[in-house]
Amino acid sequence: MKELDLLKKDWQKNSGSFQQISENEIYKMIHRKSSSIVKWILIISILEISFWTFSNIFINTDDVLRKINHPEIVTALEFLTYFNYIVVLIFVYIFYKNYRTISTTIATKSLMSAILKTRKTVQYYVWYNLGMIVITAILSFFVAFVYNPDMEFLRDKLAMNGKAMFVTIGILFLVILGFFGLFWCFYRVLYGTLLRRLYANYKELKKIDF
Repeated sequence: MKELDLLKKDWQKNSGSFQQISENEIYKMIHRKSSSIVKWILIISILEISFWTFSNIFINTDDVLRKINHPEIVTALEFLTYFNYIVVLIFVYIFYKNYRTISTTIATKSLMSAILKTRKTVQYYVWYNLGMIVITAILSFFVAFVYNPDMEFLRDKLAMNGKAMFVTIGILFLVILGFFGLFWCFYRVLYGTLLRRLYANYKELKKIDF
């Protein structure tokens, strides 16, 4: 009987050890996966800003801006461009900090907190970009229509036809909505997939921690 009791105690002791080892292994796996996901978020954001930078280099808008002949508008557009780059670079820096934090974090609670912070930052980044897309599209159409001399004939024609003006505004609205929807789908597929995986890791960590 004593031997059986000793065997039970030994089994319980080993069982606890196996559970501890299992949890440690799970944590390490989740930690690696989370670090990898955040690294990809950082890489994608860098590739994204690089793409738009090279696009601006190859797309020549100088001729259009010269036709406008309104230096104050050109200055405002340039300010908006620089402002956007600064904000995006700040986001990229935050992504880098989040990656470093998650890569070096040991405590479970700290890792969970870093994951939630990263998800929130990415969501802010996506909505900021979508907002800038809408603002840029509206400004581009407005400036091209109001200040571009090549559009004078169309402006005069629309001014004399209220119905045509209404239809034109409706078409522009649908175009902007289409751009918004296209980029929303792009961000949802790209960043949304990574965020869902990251949140799945958070839920697994929550099971371990509690």
